[in-house]
Amino acid sequence: MSEADIRAERLKKLEILEKAGMEAYPAHSEASMTLGALLENFETLVSNDEEVTVVGRVMALRGQGAIMFADIFDGSTSPRGEQDRTITTGVTGRMQAVVQKGELDEEKMQLFADTVDIGDFVQVSGVPFKTKRGEQSVQVCEWRMIAKSVLPLPSEHFGIKDEETRLRERTISILLDPEMRAMIERRSKFWQTIRTFYLEHDFLEVETPVLENSPGGADARPFLTHHNALDIDVSLRISLELWLKRLLVAGFPKVFEIGRIFRNEGQSREHLQDYTQWESYEAYKDMRYGMKFVQDLYRRIAKDVYGKYTFEINGHTVDFAAEWTEVDFCKAINEKFGIDPLKCSEGEAIQAVRDAQIQVGERLNKARAVDHLWKAIRKSVSGPAFLVNVPVYLEPLAKRSKEDDRIVERFQILLAGSEMGKGFSELNDPQDQRARFEEQQKLRDAGDDEAQRLDEDYVRTMEYGMPPSFGFGMSERLFAFLENKPAHEAQLFPLLRPKQQ
Repeated sequence: MSEADIRAERLKKLEILEKAGMEAYPAHSEASMTLGALLENFETLVSNDEEVTVVGRVMALRGQGAIMFADIFDGSTSPRGEQDRTITTGVTGRMQAVVQKGELDEEKMQLFADTVDIGDFVQVSGVPFKTKRGEQSVQVCEWRMIAKSVLPLPSEHFGIKDEETRLRERTISILLDPEMRAMIERRSKFWQTIRTFYLEHDFLEVETPVLENSPGGADARPFLTHHNALDIDVSLRISLELWLKRLLVAGFPKVFEIGRIFRNEGQSREHLQDYTQWESYEAYKDMRYGMKFVQDLYRRIAKDVYGKYTFEINGHTVDFAAEWTEVDFCKAINEKFGIDPLKCSEGEAIQAVRDAQIQVGERLNKARAVDHLWKAIRKSVSGPAFLVNVPVYLEPLAKRSKEDDRIVERFQILLAGSEMGKGFSELNDPQDQRARFEEQQKLRDAGDDEAQRLDEDYVRTMEYGMPPSFGFGMSERLFAFLENKPAHEAQLFPLLRPKQQ
């Protein structure tokens, strides 16, 4: 049958329910316990011959006539967590309901046979028992519909195979794919672990504005919109950084935020335009302190979320428990391409990109050319490692090194050929900050629309005095890497182009 034919048949079943006096979409349902709790306490309930009431979606139907079997699912887990919840491979909230002649009113049994389909939500009451095959079940003595499905679910066994359909019908993919459900649970645990880590270290969690007069804190192209009430053009934030550092000026020594940011640029396996990021700032600390802090955080994420330290990602083996090495940015480029990023001219940097036959889809300046050279090297680094000694012209917000004022006190975490987090000793000299913003503005005026803007308001805030501090930021891209999935597949509901009719 076509989907349209199935839908028509199910609409007829709604009429049957209505004639029988049973609501198809009642506002209220009752359950004495979840299916997870029922499974957890099954033996006790059986020995006490205790009646239970449970609710859930019908995932499978078998039998006919004198006996029918319905597998119902409510997505619950046992109250005690049933297993080590760091690694989830499925769900526990599933139980067989047995609808049998002699145990259920004859009219109710016939109504069940005539109207219940896979995908419906039902409420059943009865006594738990084990079938002859040892299947944990509920002997149904009462039931009612609590939400009738009109469209059919794909077969659980076959699921949704087409990749585009899996993304477009994400709700149904999640329902039918235990591993996808497990990934969503791990994603929740990922953010919970980060939040808990910071709170245990006495950080204050805050929320900062999403709409900004001037986007700052990163090299990225913003989304633009119009604020009707104020009649001004605004941007969606591309970073959390500048607002959080204002709070350091305001007297908060430890702050962090987990929030959504928006960057109107290319999409790839690693990059999205709408994603969640975390950033933290701690006064009176520096980059070297931060390297140990972040190493502990990443190891905590690996252990608490996945129960392991070693991962296979994009052809790389990454062991978070191993010693984290350091990679010198300028030395690596000099050894690979024969130019020193601290001494080369813009022309030399651009020529090195051309000589290396690195494909670029943008207008090059010195900073962009040197960055492309580094990215060609980065692909071979498995990590975990810290990238250090980056030139000042690549980082307008980090403090200059005391040993060499041509580089900044910044590190990036290298994992599986990519950069998975950035931290630095924060620049707190307002005169130096203004000069670097002005250099960035020159790049913008020359056509680099990802260069940062001169933010007069932020510089003025710094002039009130900002303490020395360590800042760090990373996004949900780390989660996608740990899952070894493209970034959009690691999101719950990735944005897609509208389907062509």
